Order: sequence, then structure tokens, then C-alpha cells
Amino acid sequence: MFSWVSKDARRKKEPELFQTVAEGLRQLYAQKLLPLEEHYRFHEFHSPALEDADFDNKPMVLLVGQYSTGKTTFIRHLIEQDFPGMRIGPEPTTDSFIAVMHGPTEGVVPGNALVVDPRRPFRKLNAFGNAFLNRFMCAQLPNPVLDSISIIDTPGILSGEKQRISRGYDFAAVLEWFAERVDRIILLFDAHKLDISDEFSEVIKALKNHEDKIRVVLNKADQIETQQLMRVYGALMWSLGKIINTPEVVRVYIGSFWSHPLLIPDNRKLFEAEEQDLFKDIQSLPRNAALRKLNDLIKRARLAKVHAYIISSLKKEMPNVFGKESKKKELVNNLGEIYQKIEREHQISPGDFPSLRKMQELLQAQDFSKFQALKPKLLDTVDDMLANDIARLMVMVRQEESLMPSQAVKGGAFDGTMNGPFGHGYGEGAGEGIDDVEWVVGKDKPTYDEIFYTLSPVNGKITGANAKKEMVKSKLPNTVLGKIWKLADVDKDGLLDDEEFALANHLIKVKLEGHELPADLPPHLIPPSKRRHE
Repeated sequence: MFSWVSKDARRKKEPELFQTVAEGLRQLYAQKLLPLEEHYRFHEFHSPALEDADFDNKPMVLLVGQYSTGKTTFIRHLIEQDFPGMRIGPEPTTDSFIAVMHGPTEGVVPGNALVVDPRRPFRKLNAFGNAFLNRFMCAQLPNPVLDSISIIDTPGILSGEKQRISRGYDFAAVLEWFAERVDRIILLFDAHKLDISDEFSEVIKALKNHEDKIRVVLNKADQIETQQLMRVYGALMWSLGKIINTPEVVRVYIGSFWSHPLLIPDNRKLFEAEEQDLFKDIQSLPRNAALRKLNDLIKRARLAKVHAYIISSLKKEMPNVFGKESKKKELVNNLGEIYQKIEREHQISPGDFPSLRKMQELLQAQDFSKFQALKPKLLDTVDDMLANDIARLMVMVRQEESLMPSQAVKGGAFDGTMNGPFGHGYGEGAGEGIDDVEWVVGKDKPTYDEIFYTLSPVNGKITGANAKKEMVKSKLPNTVLGKIWKLADVDKDGLLDDEEFALANHLIKVKLEGHELPADLPPHLIPPSKRRHE
């Protein structure tokens, strides 16, 4: 258990110990950041106040995509069982937000009951009204995958203005609320339907500032040929590049995420590798949850500081008695200039400022006379939190991570390829021949022996210099050849006998075929004559 004493507590000579990162974050938020947010009405403009459940909840994965891209099927594939409220079909079936969470028994908790439960991180969703709450539910069930993570299924995104109006609530705003609180956002695309509708484009733009959480899945990729898949992948990257304005390329996982046979199995190995990469990414969420919450609190604190500067600047410009309404209109119209002035005076990055258009819309309904002037003490407290307290919590995060290195999502589809012959890469590369009785290198040894005896062996062994002449012909970098040498020199005498030389050539072949070298020599690759020493 780790702890540290906060500066304020030391000043009072009453040490306040933070036993966990979650507890530290909760107390820092309540004592240092929340007063600034409340003073400058942060919650009316950006995001509701955080609650205890926001710091204690399990990592959450948000699935977003157009209808019939396989979002609900993806969840079914992960947890390997049906969940209450699940509906799957080619038409727009899921018309609700469904939080799939762990529970002792199977059941559904409706939205209105969910937002009054202090143990759930959804209480602030009541601001979106009954139209949303009637379309929100929690499906709980006992499942090992849900022991570690929760999954949020969302309604399929439609195209056209009519469907957007008929929702009755601000769909993009709800997704933005979830985006701030989840650990991973997965955008699903169907290989046959790459068009990004207006509403989907709006949704992706609402996820701005959360690009680090976004992963893209190109689903149902087994239904098209390899050549078409290349074109589809290129078209998807082009479409996303127009909407996600980042210099980095977003990570796209290609595959068929359900338990049915592949329709076109040509790219089976690619799909397996992509699925394993995505599973590893999801499995890392519990271990990185504390770091994500810390990162989100830092982002929130930076936005709250900028917001305080904006509100106090508007207050400073307002007249005391006459002409308040006309001055308000002028200030809203010239908000961009106020942004630039704050940016220069306080050396703030332009990326830390909220959306200009959104801020102008929100300011229209506000009474500027009720805004507060700049209060340096509140800002100094937040600066101290960012400079000192957060740094100490970072140390605690690493210490907590070191205590739970094996914490990962288990059960469901995650266990299907963990061990045994269907594990990714089993029997391939350095793993070839793992179940064979005979030494796998033996079948090519006669060819390697011919080369070996041309390298002037002395007492049945060749020197490193002679081995190097032959090994560099592979054109592999010296760093790779050096690793191969260490693996092949089983008896560590600085020389290679015929078996060790054959092993070195086998490992070169493994690397040239695109496989990774093992960190240690697997038992099945140890030359037969050396096994008695093991």
C-alpha cells in the first residue's frame, strides 16, 4: 500500500494519507479543482461535476458505428453469451444505449433507475431528459469478461435529417459525455458500407480531444476478396482523414468479429493477427485505468483554467450599469479576439481552448453580470495540483501497476486463443516443430552441413569469424545476426559445431520469413546432442 501526504494536510499538521490513486484523484478533484469549476460555472458550459463513481468504476469500452456494422455482435463475440436486451439484425435494431455490466444475476435496469444509483457512473445523464433515459438501460449478467470491463452498446447511426430529429435528444452530446468517461472508443465500419453519413461525421467530430482513445475496426472483412479489401481499406483511411484532423494515422483493425466460419478465408492469418492486437489493446485497459483517469483529470484541469480566464475576461469587459446587452453581443461576436488575447497573456496553447462556435452558442443564454472576476488563488491551487500533486500520483500509478502486472481481461473470446495449438503463431516461425518428435532443423541439416564443411572446421567446430562470413550473406542487420549467434551458440563456447550452425541458419530462415526471434531458445530447437546437458 502506498501513500503520500498532501501539501495542505502537512500545513495543518494533520497528515491526510492517499491509500490508492483513485482515492487521491477523488480528493484532489474535490479539494482543488471543483472549487474553480463551480466559481466559473464550468459545469454549465462543458461537463457535469465528477462523482465518486467516476473514479471507482471499471474501465469502459464505447462502441460506435452506423447501423448493421456488427456492434452488438462484437459484444456477443467478446463475452460469448447473449445479454439482456440484445437484438441483432441487418436493419437498425439497437435503438437504445445499453451498458453491459457485471452483476450477480441476469437482468435489466431501466435508465431512470440507473441515473439515481450512486454506485453507477451515470447519474449526470439525467440532464439529457426522459427522451434519452427511456432509451438507456443497463444489462447486467455474471460474465468473467465483465469482471474487468464494462461495454457500452449504442444505437446505430443513421443518415438523413429526419432520423436525427426524431431521436428526441442530442445524440452527439450524449456520445461526447460518454467519450469523456470511457477508456476506449471503438468505431466500427462495415466493409460493404463505408459511406460516412452526416450524423456519423458529426459524432466523430464530437469525439475531438479524445483521439487517443479511438480505435477503428473494419468489420466483415471476410466477405470481400483481397484486392477489394485493399481498396476498401484505402477508401476508409481517406474518409477518416477528412474528419479526424490529426497528423497521425488512426489505428484500423481488420477482421471478422463473430464466431461464424470465414466466408473468404484467404486473409485468415491477417484477421487472426489483427484480432490478437485488438484483444491485447482491450486487455491492457484494467492495468492502465488509473493512468487514464489521471490523464483525463489533467485535461479537465487545463480546460477549467482556460474557462476561468475566458469568463473573467468577459466579466472585466462588461459595463457596470448601461449597455450591458449590446456589449454582450459585441463580446460574443469578438470571442475569437479574446481567445487570442488570453493565449498571449497567459502563454496557453490554442489546442487547450474550447470550440469557439460552441462557446459562442452557450454564452448567448448566459447573464454576464453574474460572472465572477479573476480569483488568482483558485488558479494557483490548480497550478499547484498540476505541478506537484499529479507528479506524486504518477509515482503511485507506476507502483500500483507493478503490484498487478497480470491484471487483464479474462474469459470469453479472450481465453479462446490464449494457450494450445490455436494460439496466435502456434507452430509457426520459431514455434515450427514444437510438437514433432524429430528435431525440426534436422530436415534441412544436410544442406547446412555442405556449407559448414566449406568453412574450415577445426575439431568439428567453426570460429565466429568464419560463421560471420556465411551469416552476413542473409543481409540481415548485425543486431539481428548477433541475437541469432547468441541463440545458436548453445554451449556458449564462442564456436559453432554442425548442429549449432544448422540452428543458426534455421533462425535466419525464420527471420527472413517475417517472424520474430524468440527471447530464449525454445526447448524443441535445442540440438539433440545438447539436450542431455539441459
